Amino acid sequence: MGCDGGTIPKRDELVRTKKKPEQKDKNSELSFRWQHCTISQTPLQSPIVSCGLGRLYNKVAVIEAILDRTNLPDVCQHIKSLKDVKDLQLTNNPSFKPSAEKGDAYIDRQTSPYICPVIGLEMNGKFKFVFVWSCGCVVSERALKEVKTKTCHKCQKPFSDDDIIIMNAEGDDLELMKTRLEARQARLRAEKKNKCEAKRNKNEMAAKRPSSGDISDPQFKKTKGSYSVSSDPRATEVFKSLFTTHKRARDQTKAHWVTYNPFYN
Repeated sequence: MGCDGGTIPKRDELVRTKKKPEQKDKNSELSFRWQHCTISQTPLQSPIVSCGLGRLYNKVAVIEAILDRTNLPDVCQHIKSLKDVKDLQLTNNPSFKPSAEKGDAYIDRQTSPYICPVIGLEMNGKFKFVFVWSCGCVVSERALKEVKTKTCHKCQKPFSDDDIIIMNAEGDDLELMKTRLEARQARLRAEKKNKCEAKRNKNEMAAKRPSSGDISDPQFKKTKGSYSVSSDPRATEVFKSLFTTHKRARDQTKAHWVTYNPFYN
């Protein structure tokens, strides 16, 4: 039956304790988020895009998900079209050497294929990185704070604070990105509405303008075929006498000096 021969069992041999859940490797998880597409979970490949919440995607995966929304995860449902993502202008890391994971060699997950173009920090998740929505240029948040300016460090285009997108944002940063995304979408809807109203007002004004066949101004009636100088009450007798339609021209005995008179062929 056991426990004979003077064997003293320990507590952990008699009582089964609940096993602790396996802890995730935070470094591996962080590296995965910064080097893999949020939609397809495949390694990031150029062209790389990001949304207003700072998540990273392969552009091909975004296009496929837009065409078939069943492939779009819940965290990416805010993406309706390619207008909701921005092509990222990344800076390559000259010291990065890509290698296939074969399981027989050490993989340094702290290295990244991209760096900050200003101070050289690697984009591996250990440091915050941001991009400018208006141009798509990617820099580290540290560079943005140390070199305070309202023009992009990479392309020199102007930007505002609302254009700054924190990449792979979490916690309070994620809530801030959601607020900026909603504000940006509301601003775009307002601009679209104003353009539509301006276009409609322009069409209405064009419709109110009289057409060439409905001109009521007496000055333009002269262009009509039924108009005659001799019957125009605003024309003087001297002016009327210059034309062959005047009664004096019909009674004359020689050709008119302005136009040829068919009565005297």
